[in-house]
Amino acid sequence: MIGSPFIELQSVDSTNNYARQQIHAGLAQHGMVVFSHEQLSGRGQRGRVWASEKDMNITLSMVIKPEQLLLNQQFQLSACITVAVLEFFTKYAENKTSIKWPNDLYWQDRKAGGILIESIVNSQEAEIKGKWNWAIAGIGLNINQTIFPDYLPNPVSLKQITGSDFKVVDLAKELCGMVEHRFNELTSAGFENIFSIYNRNLYKLNEKVKLKKENRVFEAVIKGVSCAGKLITDHSIEEDPITIGFDFGEVEWML
Repeated sequence: MIGSPFIELQSVDSTNNYARQQIHAGLAQHGMVVFSHEQLSGRGQRGRVWASEKDMNITLSMVIKPEQLLLNQQFQLSACITVAVLEFFTKYAENKTSIKWPNDLYWQDRKAGGILIESIVNSQEAEIKGKWNWAIAGIGLNINQTIFPDYLPNPVSLKQITGSDFKVVDLAKELCGMVEHRFNELTSAGFENIFSIYNRNLYKLNEKVKLKKENRVFEAVIKGVSCAGKLITDHSIEEDPITIGFDFGEVEWML
């Protein structure tokens, strides 16, 4: 099960790095979770730093062996974990929580957490069979922290939302159970329901936003995400005023 074993560290550079080292050393198993009270070099999407105060937040990595998924189905696992994180956070913060594509967690217009999934593959097997050896899902969630670095534009934590203090390790173990539930659904019943939940809870769904592609900023209406993980928009770039899908990393939100 995801969360067994549950490795609790006092401090580490990055839980994803620790998990990757365990895989390369042949010591990892499906379901292993690495939790750290302090993460010195946590990373988010696009190589950004994930800042987290010691003992205040959930910073963990889940080791998953996605044997029933092919490498080209990476978005299915990403959406599965993101939906579980959404459901976990919504349990405490109520239903103002949404998924900012591809896998950030927002409460109203403020960032509550993020997910970074890294893949480990044998290049030959991946090319021939599409085989996916391991996935490492790094999850960072703001829980008890109330003071954040100035360079973070819009953070929010569960404590700021609810006024309550939480036992972070207990919450981390509860989150593992919720990811286990959704992962079992994905591998036994398929992607359809998870995909529907992901799209229903998209941040700024059917609203106009500003996106940036290369050096060009444009307005677009968020229409959903495709089953391959592309952001579907109606946009008004002069030379291409149509519905279009963007791959992860192709556009950047301008908030």
